[in-house]
Amino acid sequence: MNYPEFFNEVEVIKVVDPLSNVLGAFEMGKYEFSFLDVVKSAGHSCPTVAGAYLITAEALKVLYPSELAVRGNIKVEFKEDLEDGVAGVISNVVSQITGATDRSGFKGLAGKFARHSLMDFNVDINSSARFTRVDSGKSMDIFYDPSSIAPSPNMGPLMQKMMGGMASEDEVKEFGNLWQDRVRRIFENSASVVTVVEV
Repeated sequence: MNYPEFFNEVEVIKVVDPLSNVLGAFEMGKYEFSFLDVVKSAGHSCPTVAGAYLITAEALKVLYPSELAVRGNIKVEFKEDLEDGVAGVISNVVSQITGATDRSGFKGLAGKFARHSLMDFNVDINSSARFTRVDSGKSMDIFYDPSSIAPSPNMGPLMQKMMGGMASEDEVKEFGNLWQDRVRRIFENSASVVTVVEV
C-alpha cells in the first residue's frame, strides 16, 4: 500500500472508549486514530478531510487537556445542514473519531454507552463546529479556514484537462501530487488554519 509519506507524520489521536473495553475489543478501551485511518474510511485525502481531522484533534486537546479523550462522551454541533456542502464529509470524520452520531449510532447497553443523538446540525452557532463534553458540559467552538494555504496555480489547468479526458497519466499523477502537497502544507501550518474559542 503506497501513500504520501506525510500521512505518517500527522499526530495520532488517542482515545479511551469504555464500550470497547466492556465488549473486549481493546484492552482498557484504549486505542488511537491516525490520519491514514481517516483517509481509508473517506476514500481520499483533501483539505476538507484534513480539516475535519484537525478540528477534532484540537477540540479534544482542549476538552481533555490532561487525560485521554473519552469516545462516546462528546457532543458535536454544526451550523450547516447535513446535506450542505461538505458537512457530511466533515461529520463522518468527526463521528469516526468521537463516536458521536445523529440518530444512526449505537443505541447503548442497558441505558449506557449510547452514541446516537450526540451530533446535531442546523445549530445556531457561527463556528465550524462546537464540541461539548457530555459529563462536564465544557464546550468550545472551533474554526477551520484553509484559504491561507493556496493551491498550486498549475492545478486548475490540470483539472480542466482531466475533466475533459485530455490529461496524460503523468499529468494525472502530477495533479495528485500537487493536491496532496496542499494537504501536507495545511497540516504543517495548522496553527494558522485552526482557531479555538472556549464557550
